[in-house]
Amino acid sequence: MRGRRPNELEAWEAAALIARRELSAEALLLACLERIAARESAVRAFAALDADAALARARALDAGPLRGPLHGLPLGVKDLFDTADLPTSYGTAIHAGHRPAADAAAVALCLEAGAVLVGKTETTELATMQPAPTRNPHDAARSPGGSSSGSVAAVADGMLPIALGTQTAGSIIRPAAYCGIVGYKPSLGRVPRAGIKLQCESMDTAGGFGRSVRDVALLGSVLLGDERLRFGDELFAPRIGLAPTPWWPQADADVQAVWARAVATLAPLASCADAALPAGFDDLVPLQKRLMFHEAARSLSHERVRHRERLSPGLRAMLDEGLAIPVTQYQADLVAAADWKRRIDALFDDHDLLLAPSTTGEAPPIDSTGDPLFCRPWSLLGLPCVHLPFARGASGLPVGLQVVGRHGDDHRLLAAAHWVHQRLIA
Repeated sequence: MRGRRPNELEAWEAAALIARRELSAEALLLACLERIAARESAVRAFAALDADAALARARALDAGPLRGPLHGLPLGVKDLFDTADLPTSYGTAIHAGHRPAADAAAVALCLEAGAVLVGKTETTELATMQPAPTRNPHDAARSPGGSSSGSVAAVADGMLPIALGTQTAGSIIRPAAYCGIVGYKPSLGRVPRAGIKLQCESMDTAGGFGRSVRDVALLGSVLLGDERLRFGDELFAPRIGLAPTPWWPQADADVQAVWARAVATLAPLASCADAALPAGFDDLVPLQKRLMFHEAARSLSHERVRHRERLSPGLRAMLDEGLAIPVTQYQADLVAAADWKRRIDALFDDHDLLLAPSTTGEAPPIDSTGDPLFCRPWSLLGLPCVHLPFARGASGLPVGLQVVGRHGDDHRLLAAAHWVHQRLIA
């Protein structure tokens, strides 16, 4: 461990040490719990914790055979996923104290693979834009992003090695960027959504966070049931398509500087060429918003109808806007989204991945969760995305970029993302 405390290890490193019985699950968990005790009052990453149950689980794992790829790894679960052993409130007082009868499928898969459930991590109100109480570990006056606020903060602060999140617009990639860790949004439809409080049927995707690409690949291999995600050392220089997107003018000086740095670093080492985004690509942001708002207004009907007065003004306005969208417009938007998915797939005949901005800049003040602008088109298209942290902005806060892959080629994207990330942080 080269002088590092167990909670400072990357998840894949800790998993390898535990598998060789050179580190116990209990020792790793105790280091994480010590960090939580020291920092939770400042970071406020958790909606619920059960240290005793986690310790019992870790000791049982140490006493038995290896359970799977996540054996002994402490796990945080966004409070949007149902858990049988911990309350699930979906980020709203409307559901305070709710105790689901079963684990969400993604949680059950992680437990089957040997993970240790430590706690539920804070989410924004029903995974929308009203901020959670969580603070950015790098600066308590800044937002960690949303809606996977607690998960990203817990991993970034060394409280946990891995955590689960979800993304509809930018709720994995954006907070990963603000907190300076790796976030992975899988291809749409590759991770089961049973037991997750859904907002948007056509885009909601479960994924997660780690401190390296290998970490999220390890977690992803369990969530997707695909061992190919745990790539080996035989990596190749990918063909990189540069996709600053039509919204590039809204990226601030920090993002533009890291873009220039990344291109200057990668161009001598790999094929880098401008990605020819199809005409009309700038239509994807309003298209994504219309689909998201319309579907949220229907998916959150219980809260909207029975508890409207308990919703934040911003969420009420979003749901009202969604209700005002005619079903004929919604159906036309679904057809347009399907057509765009076919059109964008051709880009990956020439590029193994696309390099794109993750955010417009550093983390904003704590009263905002930030703008998911640069994530919306890729979420609409259902493509796998990985945020790669490698720089700091003018205020000293993390800045990075995301890479985007072909739908269903998550294993290739993660291997290529690792190759890219290693060169950007060298």
